[in-house]
Amino acid sequence: MILKRQWLIGILTALALLTLSACSASSTKPETNSKNNTETEQSTEMDHSMMNHSSSSEVPTTLKNAEKPKFPVGSTAIITDGHMAGMKGAEATIVGAYDTTAYIVSYEPTTGGNRVDNHKWVIHEELIDSGEAPLAPGTEIKTNASHMEGMENATVHIDEALQTTVYMIDYTSTTTGEAVKNHKWVTEEELATKK
Repeated sequence: MILKRQWLIGILTALALLTLSACSASSTKPETNSKNNTETEQSTEMDHSMMNHSSSSEVPTTLKNAEKPKFPVGSTAIITDGHMAGMKGAEATIVGAYDTTAYIVSYEPTTGGNRVDNHKWVIHEELIDSGEAPLAPGTEIKTNASHMEGMENATVHIDEALQTTVYMIDYTSTTTGEAVKNHKWVTEEELATKK
């Protein structure tokens, strides 16, 4: 009787351990997914690592200065939507303000490598033989913009068009402390008044 009882306790203990280890194994899956999400976020940021954070102050000759921009040249604003690490939350100094159509585009870099999806922003004046603005989503057209390596002379696919004021800005990266000069472009919707 004692032997049967010990045998039964042994089996129940083994079952309990198996159950606990199964729970333990399943609880590691979210950690793995979390790690994969982190890797995905990092690789998304890496896609923009080829972006020229600083650029020259030159703008297309056909680009018109904004008449009454919300953020005048020389004023400061907070960047609310960063296209790359270190932008969001940074204080921007407005270098230029222009009324135009800004596009979110996707394209294959002319230098090879992965397709770039939903790049913000290319403006109408940086498109070659673009005609009247705005271009419809789905339009494919060449650009002379050089914000990212492999963008110049690439054929871009228009994903979205936005009639807005775009700004050229100076800011200091919140992640690296690097001073970024003449960054092109952020839209009015991506800036907020300093509090």
